[in-house]
Amino acid sequence: MNPILLIPSDMPGAEIASNMAAAAAEPEKLSILKLAMEGGWIMIVLAALLVLALYVTIERWLTISKAVKTGVDDEFMGKIRKAIHEGNVDEAKKLAQKTNTPIAHMIGKGLSRLGRPLPDIQAAIENVGRLEVAELEKRVSLVATVASLGPMIGFLGTVTGMVQAFFDMANAGNNIEISILAGGIYEAMVTTVGGLIVGIICYFLYNILVSRINKVVNGLEVRAAEFMDLLHEPA
Repeated sequence: MNPILLIPSDMPGAEIASNMAAAAAEPEKLSILKLAMEGGWIMIVLAALLVLALYVTIERWLTISKAVKTGVDDEFMGKIRKAIHEGNVDEAKKLAQKTNTPIAHMIGKGLSRLGRPLPDIQAAIENVGRLEVAELEKRVSLVATVASLGPMIGFLGTVTGMVQAFFDMANAGNNIEISILAGGIYEAMVTTVGGLIVGIICYFLYNILVSRINKVVNGLEVRAAEFMDLLHEPA
């Protein structure tokens, strides 16, 4: 629907006609929402996958950020070092038990193995470290899966859209018009763009999570080495 023109009474007739023609010729603006709706059911699938990936990213980000923060916390290791130097191993064990962080879980396992050969203690710590990293990586692969599926589903929409366009063209017979093909072509192009957008966003999110996990892994390795050095120190 064209906007209603408010025409002053003293406006010349030629100018009035020119303004009315310009208003009639003004093209309809296509919003992003309307453009997405032209993609059909494929766009609903892509939107659902994107929401799922965002949810997993936010949930994992909060968990991983907590692990990163505790990984650089020197206060915990300082208390552990002080307790061991004072010969108060039970106090160190209690501290590790009441601290719910990957670092504390590793140190707690090492403390529970005191009295055994150092290689056994180190192996126990490394096993716990691997379990902690696996816990942090939980569901992160889902974001990578969405990053791969997005463009593929978008390409599926491209194929179905072109099939629809050719189907409409075949049924039109000799009365082929651009408007007949528009629906299928819209679906084909819009789903391609939508799939690529979802894939790019999720690939970016996945790499952010991986980089944060790698930071945690580095922190665990540093703390494990620090604990083993502590055990090697003279009593």
